[in-house]
Amino acid sequence: QVQLVESGGGLVQAGGSLRLSCVASGSITSINIMAWYRQAPGKQRELVARITPSGTTNYADSVKGRFTISRDNAKNTLYLQMNSLKPEDTAVYYCNADIRWMRVLANFWGQGTQLTVSS
Repeated sequence: QVQLVESGGGLVQAGGSLRLSCVASGSITSINIMAWYRQAPGKQRELVARITPSGTTNYADSVKGRFTISRDNAKNTLYLQMNSLKPEDTAVYYCNADIRWMRVLANFWGQGTQLTVSS
C-alpha cells in the first residue's frame, strides 16, 4: 500500500513564502512523474507544477517565476517552494505521483494541505 503525505501548509500574508513537502511511502519500486495540484473554493482542481525523475519541470502560467518544484529521489520526497504569495493562491494543495510496484504502474493522491494567503 502506497501513501502520500503532504505537510507545510498554513497561514501567510501576501508577499510571503512557504514550502510544502510530500513524502511517499509503502510498496514502491520507483516513482515516475510527481506533481502538485490545488483546488480553491468553488473551483476545479488544477495542475500547479510537475516534475520528472530527472528534474524536468512544468508550471502553470499563474505560478511561473514564483513557485519552484523539486524532488529528492533518495527520500521519495516532493517539494514546492512558494514565494511572493498572493491571495489567489489560497487553496488546498495536493501531491500526486505515478508509482511503480513491480510491473504495475498506478496513480496516487495525498490528503491535501491547506494554504491561506491573507491580503
